[in-house]
Amino acid sequence: MYSFLSGLYQKGRVSSLSKENGKWMSGAKAGTLQRRLYDQRYLFLMLLPTIIMVILFVYKPVAYWVIAFTDYRVGQGSFEGAWNHFESFKEFFIDSAEAGRVFQNTLVINLSSLFINMISAMIFAILLNEIRFRFAKSLVQTFSLLPFFVSWVITYSFFQTFFSTNTGLVNVLFMRIGLISEGGNLLGDSKNSYLLMIIANLWKSLGYNSVIFLATIAGIDQDQYEAAEIDGASRLGKIWYITVPGLANTLAVLIVLNSGWILSTNFDQFYQFTNPTNITTMEVFDMYVYRFGMKLGRYSYATAVGVCKTVIGLIMLWIANKAYKKMIGTSIF
Repeated sequence: MYSFLSGLYQKGRVSSLSKENGKWMSGAKAGTLQRRLYDQRYLFLMLLPTIIMVILFVYKPVAYWVIAFTDYRVGQGSFEGAWNHFESFKEFFIDSAEAGRVFQNTLVINLSSLFINMISAMIFAILLNEIRFRFAKSLVQTFSLLPFFVSWVITYSFFQTFFSTNTGLVNVLFMRIGLISEGGNLLGDSKNSYLLMIIANLWKSLGYNSVIFLATIAGIDQDQYEAAEIDGASRLGKIWYITVPGLANTLAVLIVLNSGWILSTNFDQFYQFTNPTNITTMEVFDMYVYRFGMKLGRYSYATAVGVCKTVIGLIMLWIANKAYKKMIGTSIF
């Protein structure tokens, strides 16, 4: 009887409403939220340094976007420049002949890298999962992860060692066996820039991205494989009808989440690989902002270009999320 009456009391408490600060809210829910916040106060305290860093280094710089709308000069305060409205944006989109080239370079390299990297990582994870010898599997996975932890400075040194025109190991080997008469200029020829960046991105991220797919494979119900084996499914059949569908949602989520970074690149990567002979195809948004901001001192114009990059990235993320919702039925956010 006591339990029954207690249950009725709790139900009545949840359904009762109390007015607080001009808004109606559930007293039980408010009490539950306050109790949870109090019970987890130490967890929130542990998060506090991260929250402070995010505010200082991610959200606070947004306030300085005002520079894009002013004629900022070195020595002035960030909010002291003369207001020029949208002149910097107009110069980039209308007056400048370089906007189309920068968009093309960034989109071709990043979109190609995104899809090739994700699909390659999924295939690599499937093949890695099929290795039956645990030691060999761990060895391959370890070596595939190593490039991710190598800086782009060292990565460029590797590429220069193998692909430089006259002394690169690949060119020297091909010339000695008679496949080519002179070394190819992979690092300097602008025709090879897109392919070079796609290969470099794939080499760096293949092992790292495959870890996500391996974790997804580990979460697939093993009963499905056993049932398929009883029905006589081959090894390839189990991969095609069980593993691949199980990874499809993860692949879609990763593509959507990375779509917001389509216009963002690793600055240190392009800074290392860009030279005067290939700059026309290697100048992406980050390099363009660096050239006008740090080299030419046009801070207002460089800030305006950076603002455009961020806003367009957010729009592309929103579009990708809407497309994902239309195809799958649920959205990520």
